[in-house]
Amino acid sequence: MRARAPALRSPVGFVAWWRRGFVLLAYEFRRHRVVCGLVALVWTMALVRLFVDSTPWLPVLFNWTGSLPYRVAYVEYGSRSISRGDLVVYSFTGEAGKSDYPGLRNQPFFKLVAGMPGDRVSVRGRDVFVNGAFVGTAKTHAFDRRPLEPIAPTVIPSGYFYVMGTTADSFDSRYRSSGLVDARSVIAKVRPIF
Repeated sequence: MRARAPALRSPVGFVAWWRRGFVLLAYEFRRHRVVCGLVALVWTMALVRLFVDSTPWLPVLFNWTGSLPYRVAYVEYGSRSISRGDLVVYSFTGEAGKSDYPGLRNQPFFKLVAGMPGDRVSVRGRDVFVNGAFVGTAKTHAFDRRPLEPIAPTVIPSGYFYVMGTTADSFDSRYRSSGLVDARSVIAKVRPIF
């Protein structure tokens, strides 16, 4: 005959059911404490990164997005001389982080510097150019179907950069809601490992 589950409708039955589950969880934790400890450490680091400080502090960057073809890169903190063609990590300060996607605010982005102060950004239809060189086509909608507008034609002001990814889905300076990157928000230069 099977043991019957405690009646969850009564407070005593609920407490007994909860206590039994907690005892089983504690037993499994003791049995697999190394794995559980590693999982807890990863979750703690992810929560700190999400809610406390989104700045990457390790000298190694792992790129989980497809915006650039590099998966692992070495991070050079304190390097402030940025040139065209450099890979950088910057803290996102675009309009999308203030309105539509507040979770993007101050998140680290990993992109290629394609435009420097004084360069001319022009737009033909949805195609974007920096000094006449094609840097991408702005998509009409984001993944969640919100409309996307291309960046407005401009001359890049002092203290700003045009950044880009290498795929059509990269959320970069070609969009008005991402915009140009303030040099003060650049965290580090990055050297790809693979």
